[in-house]
Amino acid sequence: MKMIKLGNESEECLNSDIIFDILSRIPAKPLLGMKCISRRWQTIISNRSFIKSQLQNADLVLDGFIVQDGYMLSRQDVKTVSYIPVQSKNEAPVVHQKVFSFLPEQVVVLASCKGIVCCRSRFPSPDPTVYLCNPSIREWIQLKCPIRCDVTDSIALVFDFEPSKFKLVRVKRFEKINHQEVWEEGEELESESEEGSFFFTFELYSSETKTWRKLEETCDCNHGLIKNKAVYIGGVLHWLTEGDKIITFNVEKELCLLISVPVPASEFRSVPEACIGEHEGKLHYVQVSEKGLHVWYLDSLEDYFEFKWKLKHYKSLEDFELEHPRRLVNLKKRVSERVIMDTNPWMSPLGFQDGKSLIKVSSELYIYDMKSGKTTHACSFLQLNPQSMSPCTVFPHSLTLVSLNDA
Repeated sequence: MKMIKLGNESEECLNSDIIFDILSRIPAKPLLGMKCISRRWQTIISNRSFIKSQLQNADLVLDGFIVQDGYMLSRQDVKTVSYIPVQSKNEAPVVHQKVFSFLPEQVVVLASCKGIVCCRSRFPSPDPTVYLCNPSIREWIQLKCPIRCDVTDSIALVFDFEPSKFKLVRVKRFEKINHQEVWEEGEELESESEEGSFFFTFELYSSETKTWRKLEETCDCNHGLIKNKAVYIGGVLHWLTEGDKIITFNVEKELCLLISVPVPASEFRSVPEACIGEHEGKLHYVQVSEKGLHVWYLDSLEDYFEFKWKLKHYKSLEDFELEHPRRLVNLKKRVSERVIMDTNPWMSPLGFQDGKSLIKVSSELYIYDMKSGKTTHACSFLQLNPQSMSPCTVFPHSLTLVSLNDA
């Protein structure tokens, strides 16, 4: 068997190597450990040609959930970022809080897309910076924050496994005042909407131009963004709002659209809790109410004007209680008592990916596997060391070998 050397001239040899072919079919998590077997294996696994082949041959697998604490009432960021693996040894509760310690400063997580994480400097900061990083291999790059970046801003990441090509989309909410849309200081857009309504604006950063660009597209919506921020699927970003709508944004066409959730909150006796996520390339909507846990998926991602939600999974609250009789007690009664002024719901889905959902029940966190119908205790919410009363943001995360420093 030929010796493999580092560099572009060896890629042809790598592609014909039997070991190369076998390893490229293995998920990223075990490959990270296999780097230590020998220098030869480390050379193969670290090669750009191998990483590209591995992405084509092995599916991304959900590894865990990143939990970002909220911000203080003083509108300052808190430093608590936790990582909850979906699987742990002996099913013991595990929480990691130093996942981003390799970065040059404390950060706030903004987005997670296909194994790459977008963070920014923790405010207040004299020189705010946006970081793109791969925690699996502890690599990162940095760029400037957009102008007037605020703790409430949502920045989404668009990444399709091209290390030198990515996009960031900043969505920001404004109020329409005196029949004019006040966008930024000194800029106004004509509007015929009623006073007191709100709208969202979009700004786009491209790695090719290395600049932020304000888009003409805006989205009229009176509700703020909640839960897991943006979910990227098939060229489209999705944000769940506090109302019964989901904001969608086609990144290539630079067009947005509001779509309705499967079942509006008005059809429930109590206030339901929900989150969105991706599974098998489709947008999913997870909802918890007094009627139980329901999971819908959007049947069409190509034509949002003719979209249709389909129910994929259901589990009653009674079944949750039977599974964990000592921990999950009187679920239906407690969930039914949820009222609109209650900022701390008893049971709430926080994040969803690949059929698994991170669910908060009282002060405990559980991982529910839709495929098996089983619920496992992940950890206590207090293990995350929460420092604020604002809701946390959850990002599903998969491991990848992609290097952001490859040009």
